Amino acid sequence: MGNKIKIINFLFLLIFVVSIHFLFLDEKEASLQTKMIKISSGERERRLTVHVADTQEKIEKGLMFVEKLPENEGMLFVFSEKTYGGFWMKNTLIPLSIAFLDSDGKILKILHMEPCKEEECPAYDPELSYHYAIEVNLGWFEKNQIKEGDDVFLE
Repeated sequence: MGNKIKIINFLFLLIFVVSIHFLFLDEKEASLQTKMIKISSGERERRLTVHVADTQEKIEKGLMFVEKLPENEGMLFVFSEKTYGGFWMKNTLIPLSIAFLDSDGKILKILHMEPCKEEECPAYDPELSYHYAIEVNLGWFEKNQIKEGDDVFLE
């Protein structure tokens, strides 16, 4: 009888440890990786810390419910292949600027987006294909003299 209780206790402990492992594994996978990017505009270079959204779930969530974005931070959206279509601002609380990039990191288009708490929100469509997008605080690109045609590099 004593060995049976020890085996049952061991099995419960094993199940608990495995469950905790998968819980933290899922949490780690859901967290955003942070990278530093460099944006080159002629002789000027500007660095930006970005949170990487590289899964469908992370891309769909984006910066929803974020109340404040530090000045030199943003979000880098990585698409597995060339994509079309726009971004919307549903449940996004702060105004943002977005740059759409080709597969080489060249900025193709910059748009400005307003928060939307309504049921129906407009899409901000660059009307071109892109491979990456970077969201930052509204006006950050202009403030840092970054424009269409500039290049973005991952450090």
